[in-house]
Amino acid sequence: MHSLDKVPAVRPIRLWARALWLALALTGCGGGVESGGTGATPASFASGPITGFGSVIVNGVRFDDSKAVVTDDDDGKSDRAKLRLGMTTEIRGSAITTDSTGAPVSTASQIVFGSDILGRVDSIDRAAKRLVVLGQGVDVNAATVFDDESVKGGLPALAVGDVVEVYALFDAAKGRYTATRIERKDAVATYRLRGVVSQLDVVAKAFNIGSERISYAGFTGAFVTPSNGSFVRVRLNPVQVGSLWRVTGLKDGTPKPGERDEVRLEGRVSSLLSPTLFSVNGVAVNASGVPPLAGLALGVRVEVEGTASDGVLMASKVEVKTEDEADRREFELRGEINSVDTVNLSFVLRRGETVSYTLTGSATEFRHGTVADLLPGASVDARGLLSSDGARLVATRITFK
Repeated sequence: MHSLDKVPAVRPIRLWARALWLALALTGCGGGVESGGTGATPASFASGPITGFGSVIVNGVRFDDSKAVVTDDDDGKSDRAKLRLGMTTEIRGSAITTDSTGAPVSTASQIVFGSDILGRVDSIDRAAKRLVVLGQGVDVNAATVFDDESVKGGLPALAVGDVVEVYALFDAAKGRYTATRIERKDAVATYRLRGVVSQLDVVAKAFNIGSERISYAGFTGAFVTPSNGSFVRVRLNPVQVGSLWRVTGLKDGTPKPGERDEVRLEGRVSSLLSPTLFSVNGVAVNASGVPPLAGLALGVRVEVEGTASDGVLMASKVEVKTEDEADRREFELRGEINSVDTVNLSFVLRRGETVSYTLTGSATEFRHGTVADLLPGASVDARGLLSSDGARLVATRITFK
């Protein structure tokens, strides 16, 4: 039985961080990052969950994805039509500018999406909104998107034994994941897991991610050498041998901004040496040029902006997000209406997302049109929160374009 409250030790993360910060401090003393980035054509990088479409919105930036190369985390070529709300991504693009409304925009050249867990549901605590998948604790909140096709009804629709794919942010303080999107899957050939290495045995070639013991002994493919405290992505044979999961793929699991003049990163503080030296989602951050932050701690959710060079993000802005702010985050969907359901007060956009609206009580605000203008082919911008089952957007404002 997998415990819903089991928390792996975070000591390896702290030990790994101390080695990282020596290199980080030396980088911060040089002139490379602080003197204006790469010196080449301005370029941007963003990492975080997708919060909107009509272009892909990540970290508040609207990325034009019309010409982007889209791949999954196994470097497999994909299609931008497969991108969905809540998917965690890495986006490389042009310099971030502003549009006519003052909103930040960029043109994406590459979009990589990847989940943190793909495996069997071991247990569910619906009252606490928690589940265990592949031995990993997963928390669900009001901002967790549930795939409307495979998980109709949200968390209550899942059952022990289901195979699910979880896009998430890892909380190093709790040793758990906060789900940003959950999809149910049919039978899969391999399981997948992204997490922090602990209890590494280089002789036996085995380590833990959370409570699960993973062996790479006998694996002959190319792989990154794991170290305690580092983030890795593993592909696993779905059948355990004894208590061991056998690796079929092993790679680095830390986002790679590269040399970028503009970087926006959303995640949780994954290690903390000081208020100015920490990491987010495994990415080293030097915040020495930012005013002291209240509330910064291991596991806290943050948004960081800055310049990246030599593997370090030199922060120009760090914003701490409370759990309530994260839960109540707004989503945005822009596009043409495909169909309208006037009985259930909802419509479906061309990409397949469902938007519902209200006419009484806490009414939806309509701009540049009325509810009578909700017709197939109409172009709209819908903003709001997720429904209680996480499957659709409940619009607080609909603007006709």
